[in-house]
This record gives sequence, C-alpha cells and structure tokens, in this order.
Amino acid sequence: MTRAEKTKLNHPPRSLMGIRALATGAYVPDNVVTNERLQELLGCDPNWLIKLTGIRQRRHAAPHQATSDLCVEAARQCLERAAVDPTDVDQLIVATVTPDMSFPSTACLVQDRLGIGPCTAYDLNAACSGFLYGVVQAASAIVAGASDLAMVIGGEVLSRVVNPHDFKTYPLFGDGAGAILLSRGTPQQGLLRYTLGADGAGAPLLQRKGFGSRMPPSKEALEAGNCYLTMDGRAVFTWAVGKLCDTVQEVLRSAELGPGDVDLYIPHQANIRIINAALDVIGIPRGLVIANLERYGNTSAASVPLALNEAIEDDRVRPGDRIVLSGFGAGLTWGTAVWQW
Repeated sequence: MTRAEKTKLNHPPRSLMGIRALATGAYVPDNVVTNERLQELLGCDPNWLIKLTGIRQRRHAAPHQATSDLCVEAARQCLERAAVDPTDVDQLIVATVTPDMSFPSTACLVQDRLGIGPCTAYDLNAACSGFLYGVVQAASAIVAGASDLAMVIGGEVLSRVVNPHDFKTYPLFGDGAGAILLSRGTPQQGLLRYTLGADGAGAPLLQRKGFGSRMPPSKEALEAGNCYLTMDGRAVFTWAVGKLCDTVQEVLRSAELGPGDVDLYIPHQANIRIINAALDVIGIPRGLVIANLERYGNTSAASVPLALNEAIEDDRVRPGDRIVLSGFGAGLTWGTAVWQW
C-alpha cells in the first residue's frame, strides 16, 4: 500500500460546534532577516528564494529569547483583547517542536509567566499541524464540560534547530507565536467539520534526529549535525500539495459546502507554490486566501495562528463567516477545519 493510499484511511470529518473564539494575539521578534542578508551569509540568490518559496524575509529570535518568551507576548495580547483575567484560564496548550527544554513543558513556563492559576497545561508536538491539533483538543474539552476558557498557542524558534550552513533549508524557516482564546459559544459557532491525521511512515522525510532518547547528546552527534532538522524537500512538497487539496475538499464535501461557500482560507504558510498549486486544483480564488509567508517564512505551529490573527486585525473575519484553516507537516501530520466564526 502506498503512502497516498494509507493516508486516505483516516476517520471521516467530525463536527465540534458551540465554540467561540474570544480573541487572538501574535508576536514576532524584531530581528528581520532578509533574503539579501542570507545572500551575504550563505551566498543564496534572493530572486531564487522568492521564485522557489515566495519568502522575502523572516524573523529570528534574539539570543536571549526562547519559545516561551514569544508565546507569553502573544498570549498577553490575546488576553488583553479579550479583557480576560489570566486566572480565569483553565486550560493552556502550547503547540511547538522547539520547546525551551525537554521538561518541564513550555506551557508550564508560560503559565507561570502569565500568572495563570492551577490549570491543565501541556505541550503538544504535531509540528506544523500543532495549532489545529490544539484547537480541536481545547474545543473538545469545552464541549465535554472539562474546560470553560482554553488558550491555545502555537510558538516556535526554528532558527535554533535549522543548520545555518544549509542554504536549502535555513532560508525557509522563521520564528513567531500566535494565540487564541476559546470559550463556549452558540450552537452556530465552531468547527462545522474538521479532520486530523498522521502517517508515521513519513517521519524520515522531515525530522530532527538528536538529541532525544534515541540519540542522546554526544560529540559525534553534534559534529554530524544531528542537532539540526533535515528535510526531503521534494517529497514533502509533493505530499503537502496532495494533503492540502485532499483535506480541504474532504471537509467541504462533508459540510456540504463548495469552495465558493467559504469566506476565507488560511493554509499553513510553508511555500507559496504549495498554496497556489492547491488553490488551482480546488478552484479557490487567490483573493480569498491569507498568505503572509513572504514576511515570516515557515513558522511551523505558529504559522496558522499568525495568519489568522493578521486576518482578524485586517477586519477580514466577521461573525458568521466560514473560514478554512489547514496545517500539514512533520510526522507526517495534518489538520484541516471549516470554522464558522
């Protein structure tokens, strides 16, 4: 059985209604790294980078900043906009592949910094799909009565895990964080349909081998570059285009909607060619899509919430709108949802 055949065997889309987004927040570091700067450092052709990826610049965390620092800033903005006391939050999920440390969780560090009282707090690792995974988990807890006010943060400092000498991968990734605060809503609000899935057989396509229990820290591992992520770019590109097309069409079909029944599409910001290829297959007008990767690059779990926050700030999301959110990445994992705002 091929990977394409295997990944079609995920569960049919489900629904999670009665969920309201109170507010969003975002933060990106001040340090802007342009393609021209990468040309000086790595010899990359700026025009080649734009043509191949659509990325013109990305943000890199300052030396004193870790993932929790970015998450705290995004969360504070979110809480202020919602006019919510941090002590009222009863669930905190941080989606990240670049935690401050193996343990304790980044979520616990963020909880302490924000002044949130005792609550459920944990990290979630689903790479670029992490924010969608976190939203579904938080929404499920609210619907089940296990949570009243849940915050989901997607945060990454990918500049620390990408090989600075690898001109094929280093220019692709950036740092940032995005947050959302969820509570109970009306029966008309929430995830009309969503689908989550994973195919672990694709793990070698995008991974960071060290420094976990399989390959603990050592001089040999460090010299071999196993502290950095590696990616089979061609294979991931082909898979991502197919998965973005399949899952978007799947949730729309399940919700009995056509591409034109959606007000806005917010896909994971990995590569503009991936996004445009999927749009052409599905038949989605470019004007209905949020694309900000030219300024931020691929920020993994922070990608979708950063783009969602930007859309809200630009007044492109209004009550009753239908929004498609989609993430796909290492694992291999994916998550796509039709959200009725």
